[in-house]
Amino acid sequence: MRWYFQRHPDFSDGKIDLYPLRDPGNDPALGFRRVLEWKICVSGSRQEIGRVTYRTGEGRGIYYFGHIGYHVDPPWRGNHYALRACLLIRDVIQRSGKSSVIITCDPDNDASRKTCEALGCLKECVTDVDRELQEKYDISARKIRYIWKLQGREEAHVRGGEGNPNLL
Repeated sequence: MRWYFQRHPDFSDGKIDLYPLRDPGNDPALGFRRVLEWKICVSGSRQEIGRVTYRTGEGRGIYYFGHIGYHVDPPWRGNHYALRACLLIRDVIQRSGKSSVIITCDPDNDASRKTCEALGCLKECVTDVDRELQEKYDISARKIRYIWKLQGREEAHVRGGEGNPNLL
């Protein structure tokens, strides 16, 4: 195996825990300088229910894939776990020198768009993905690019039964 789990989570907010993955893999052709990845677990559980990734660098890869990537497995969707995971890694992103990052999603991914909106992201544009990247990485033909400005954002709003918890 090329990854491992620490005994204790790197981050926790009482709802989810993030455990770092060692060497999540990186395609140098995409221009990512460093890739940090965490497994998302329901707090107190070691069962992986999704992942969140932070990619450093700039360039073509970041343009289409974004600095932040996340997914939550279908049985666990609808609980704002991607939102919580992004908020938990915000300090890591800021310590890397970033004041804003890019998050991309497919135009038909309503859940990801809602996560970006709850984070307070600004929609930058909808862009066509180069055919070469579509074929090589099996990604969609179009992406929505959002900018998440990390400075001055005190809290994100979680809709649903929880109201507006202080996630930070």
